[in-house]
Amino acid sequence: MTPEDIDVLIIGAGINGAGLFRDLCEQGVKAVILDKNDFGSGTSAAPSRLIHGGIKYLETGELGLVAQSTLERNLLLKNAPHYVRPLPTVIPIFSWWKGVPSAIRTLFGSTTAPRSRGAVLIKIGLAMYDFYGARHRVMPRHALWSKARALREIPPLTPRIVAAGTYYDATVSHPERLVLELIEDGLRANPASDALNHATLQGTDGQAIHVVQADGRSRSLWPKVVVNAAGPWIDLVNARLGAASHLIGGTKGSHILLHHPELIRALNGRMIYFEADDGRICLVFDYLGRALVGSTDQRAADPDNVRCDEEEIDYFLQSLQSLLPGLHCDRSQIVYAYAGIRPLPATDGTAVGLISRDHSAPVIEPAGDRQWPIISLVGGKWTTFRGFAEEVADQLLVRLGAARRISTQGLPIGGGRGYPADEPQAWLDDAVAKSGATPGRAKALLDRYGTKATAILQAEGDAPVFLADAPDYSRQELDWITRNERVVHLEDLVMRRTALAITGELTARALADAADIAATALGWQPDQRDAEVRQTQATLETRHHMRLA
Repeated sequence: MTPEDIDVLIIGAGINGAGLFRDLCEQGVKAVILDKNDFGSGTSAAPSRLIHGGIKYLETGELGLVAQSTLERNLLLKNAPHYVRPLPTVIPIFSWWKGVPSAIRTLFGSTTAPRSRGAVLIKIGLAMYDFYGARHRVMPRHALWSKARALREIPPLTPRIVAAGTYYDATVSHPERLVLELIEDGLRANPASDALNHATLQGTDGQAIHVVQADGRSRSLWPKVVVNAAGPWIDLVNARLGAASHLIGGTKGSHILLHHPELIRALNGRMIYFEADDGRICLVFDYLGRALVGSTDQRAADPDNVRCDEEEIDYFLQSLQSLLPGLHCDRSQIVYAYAGIRPLPATDGTAVGLISRDHSAPVIEPAGDRQWPIISLVGGKWTTFRGFAEEVADQLLVRLGAARRISTQGLPIGGGRGYPADEPQAWLDDAVAKSGATPGRAKALLDRYGTKATAILQAEGDAPVFLADAPDYSRQELDWITRNERVVHLEDLVMRRTALAITGELTARALADAADIAATALGWQPDQRDAEVRQTQATLETRHHMRLA
């Protein structure tokens, strides 16, 4: 088989790999991105669903990271307004002065994080946060609430508080779809590039890298540079490429989602960012109508089998109950749970909460039979993917002898292109006139897909047929997604292209309906369709604490 010459091979199609792929394609670089599973199915599918500036990094002195994170947050609010939206946040405060001495020690290198943060410390932190978020500012500045106001605004809140701080960050509604849209944007910018999900890396002879595509066909790629964007799998991939490394020392973050209408009403669109009784930071906010609670931070090294443990669930429920004694929270309210391993740099002896979330891109230069360098994308956080991609792309352009054509700083993403943030009614009126959809349906799909909703509305016409147990989704919608968004398996459709699974809307009957739609679109035989249902149900039950009604 004759190897195909390409400029860059990116292994790993999470948020960092996808961001880099788009940037390179925009510069005219011929790149191929591949993933052993689906796009955005690993760590990138398991974040806290936040796009944030990293207020907690202030106390570890990572001021540069805070500056970059707040800038990138503000840019994403503009470039991906269909998925990234402002999130008002409340910090309950339990003392006035606690934490100041330990925060100073941490700032100067102590390996013990503050166990409590009082009003003075939080006020200083929020003022600094506003300062660093000034570039491209799109949201209000912070404020302090009295105890009386905090309890008035959030009545179930514990009366143990003395005050509350408020500020704005942002949330991402469909992180897996944002990953996909970055890849689609890259392919649109450079059709000579390619993206492969469910592809198997077979090995290399030092020149060509051999892969098997999802359709079973073999392919050989001869890159000038390899980028290892495999996240917590980075060291495993480097070993497979004949370049052993010890770069990753990951930590696990878990989350649960609750069906809890009373809690959703109490939150009233806000996130509560709070200290648990042991001093660790937790959060709870309304995510697509469910209460998302997270997250943990503990060392872990098996990304293929990571899941939210029973002990973590106990911790979340106990912390939530302590924070909001006016509400009742228990296991019966859980509709979904998930976990992922953060690809943080390998460290020895550092407390997990103090391991840097900054990023780096160490290079393993060619050696022996291996003719191409390997650049590994280590660390980073969801919010900073664009800036990280820009830094690495500039390094690659130098190696390739090419120049940057365009900055991605103001580049809209996917359905954010042409998004009618200021004048949605005109867009909705036009969509209704062209598709025959109702105004309510047009708005629902605009909120869900941005301007990509146009194609789905056209597919639905004036007669969408909705799933019996998931009436927010239509059969035409799932069919269009399956045919047009590189769906290979049923899990891709119900866990990443849509929010059917994570919101708990997915019943056994809805799963069967989705499988029938995918089978027709992809030409599955009955036995393959049944196998897809069994595999998806097993994944949801064993890894996500989900029981299909």
